[in-house]
Amino acid sequence: MEELGEKALEDPSIDKLVDERTIAEANKGNVVVDGQLAGWILKERTDLRIYLKAPEEVRLERIAKRDKLTLQDARLQTEQRESVQRERYLRHYSFQVEDRSIYQLVLDTSLGTIEDTAKVLISAAVMVRKAKKHKA
Repeated sequence: MEELGEKALEDPSIDKLVDERTIAEANKGNVVVDGQLAGWILKERTDLRIYLKAPEEVRLERIAKRDKLTLQDARLQTEQRESVQRERYLRHYSFQVEDRSIYQLVLDTSLGTIEDTAKVLISAAVMVRKAKKHKA
């Protein structure tokens, strides 16, 4: 995965292809699109943009467990991947990856269980759907 990120840094056509497919899926309507660039690419097409975050140590522990890595290896891979992403997004999209200004909801997933996080996300989606119906 890191190799693809580095390739995409040098070849913007990779992101362009993913962006086109992301937009095509979003245009179908009533979909949830997940991806680091999705909020930016679909900014004008979305009803709700959510950014999920967690403290670095929590993220690294999750990555190490998922990928069966040591904590140190997870840290090194994550730092490398995030460095490439930071440069790529700035170069190809002109935004700072740390910019959360486009999101209506920023949720720290370390505050509860996966089930707790899902409940918050579902509640937010229901709230937006109700608000949208009232406007119509």
